Amino acid sequence: MLLPLLALSLAPQTAGLPPPAANPPRSVPSPSKLPPAKPLAPPDGSDERAVLATVDKLLGGINTRDAAAIGATLRAEGGATVVTEAENGATTVRTLTNAELLARFRPGPETFDERISGPAVEIDGDLAMVWAPYVFRLNGKVHHCGTDHFSLVRENGAWKIASLAWTSRTTGCPA
Repeated sequence: MLLPLLALSLAPQTAGLPPPAANPPRSVPSPSKLPPAKPLAPPDGSDERAVLATVDKLLGGINTRDAAAIGATLRAEGGATVVTEAENGATTVRTLTNAELLARFRPGPETFDERISGPAVEIDGDLAMVWAPYVFRLNGKVHHCGTDHFSLVRENGAWKIASLAWTSRTTGCPA
């Protein structure tokens, strides 16, 4: 029973292609010739805590409007992407340099409060990703919400945000 199912599932993807060669080409590296993989750290949670600490520092900088604190969490070559959804459903995508991002957080009379919830953290060696819904409050009132996505790299033992992206909408936000 399994073989007919496999044949059916493969047929559309291989239809019209020549049969596979008896001997695969030698240009594909043998697994034994690949460099050894860097072993991942045991799942003790310390890397996850360190990744989230970097994200928390960035959010703390946003909430205190401290561009220097935000900048300290970013790689110099990084940037940001914002996907904004208007009330009519139209979306715009904007890319910001770090300088443009940091310029948004100059001191001013308004209070900012961005909080993430339920972050998903994935780590592979010196690469990490954090994905989390957020709510942004301006002067204590919900201004917009969406999802934050942080890509981080570990350099010289420290996690830095290589890029960040977020969605932004004003409808459907939690109170």
